Amino acid sequence: MPRVRKGASRTQRRERLFKEAKGYFGPAKNKRAQAKIAVRTAGVYAYRDRRNRKREMRALWITRLTAACKMRGTRYSIFMNGCKLAGILLNRKMLSELAISHPATFDAICKQAVDAVKAHAKPAKAA
Repeated sequence: MPRVRKGASRTQRRERLFKEAKGYFGPAKNKRAQAKIAVRTAGVYAYRDRRNRKREMRALWITRLTAACKMRGTRYSIFMNGCKLAGILLNRKMLSELAISHPATFDAICKQAVDAVKAHAKPAKAA
């Protein structure tokens, strides 16, 4: 069988690698071995951080809701429990957006949630 030298495909693979490594610092942008490692590592970080971004955004929404609830004299945990009891099906992202852009609407939701918690509270036992 004749010997195959892979001229075109080898060049294309190298060009594709350097295109992905464009903008990297030092030899990671123009030396094949370093570029290969840098591109692979960047891919690993990108995969991991696509999941971490969701986690961080949820934490941000919870922080915003906590601050909004404190301004209205209640706690985040009571507010979320009240939303569940009142049948308010908005997620944390939408609730935090409401707290920022429509405070009057958020006030009404907060009041409704707190009232639902008070309605479902167990009466204290007499001693």
